Amino acid sequence: MSDASQVRLEFSDNSLLQELVGPHNSNLHRLEQRLNVVLHHRGNTITIEGTPDRAALAERTLYRLYDHLAAGHELDTGELDGAVRLAEPDGDNASELAIRTRKRQVSARTLGQGTYLKALNDYDLVFALGPAGTGKTYIAVAKAVALKLAGAVDRIILSRPAVEAGERLGFLPGDLREKVDPYLRPLYDALYDMLPGDQVAKLLVSGEIEVAPLAFMRGRTLANSFIILDEAQNTTPVQMKMALTRIGENSRMVVTGDLSQIDLPRGVKSGLEDALETLDDVKGVGLVRFTARDVVRHDLVTRIVEAYDRRDAKRKESAREE
Repeated sequence: MSDASQVRLEFSDNSLLQELVGPHNSNLHRLEQRLNVVLHHRGNTITIEGTPDRAALAERTLYRLYDHLAAGHELDTGELDGAVRLAEPDGDNASELAIRTRKRQVSARTLGQGTYLKALNDYDLVFALGPAGTGKTYIAVAKAVALKLAGAVDRIILSRPAVEAGERLGFLPGDLREKVDPYLRPLYDALYDMLPGDQVAKLLVSGEIEVAPLAFMRGRTLANSFIILDEAQNTTPVQMKMALTRIGENSRMVVTGDLSQIDLPRGVKSGLEDALETLDDVKGVGLVRFTARDVVRHDLVTRIVEAYDRRDAKRKESAREE
């Protein structure tokens, strides 16, 4: 390795160090691939071999992960990858933001997520756009739960438009709740990640947490609430305007969506796209755009998103040339 440097790190807590390196040094092997360095573990030390800039990045990453463990948090592949991203020089500010709920702490794993966390603190209405796997909905639910636990809001409203690719609700078996629950499942899953199951059930029964299709929002004014409109690319302009005008006193709203995944009938404009054009200059509205670099699922998901982005860019270029 040309221009290589060697950095030796010592750690005071051997039990934490064992968690850091992982079974059979599995965590170190993953970090080696991500950071393009060589890591050696012996006793209470880790030695880093690599170019000076990569070695410095590895040092920041390892100390960040060690501090994460020392704070009582668990370590998984997502945390490993996130620590690498946030160890970059421009990732320092993002790593300072975190949301704490009863069951877990949600921290930024990418720069985009750091921007998102800041926007959730700064704006009453936030639009979050980007591909699946970037944490748009998950982080919004975490923020809603944290504010509810702190008494900053009285209710959490989680909603999605009941639009599906190629099917209609009327053809599905069951009553209305059974028909729409499959579309709302990701919202329930996020809730159960943030709160004990019995508490989620209690709050759903009391109405302090409401998970419902967008159509249920019509005619209501939602005060003292945190409202999340998920999959908003599948709203019509009329539905979007209806949703946005539900915001009442001391309420906040997060609107998430992916404009590359619209399931509306051909020729129907997305309400999300229409809102972004209409509210471009409106004060108090935040906009966060995620990219493939912010995907925190399997590495393959990132590569899939990037492949589709390249294909779409080529199609747009060809259309302009024609």
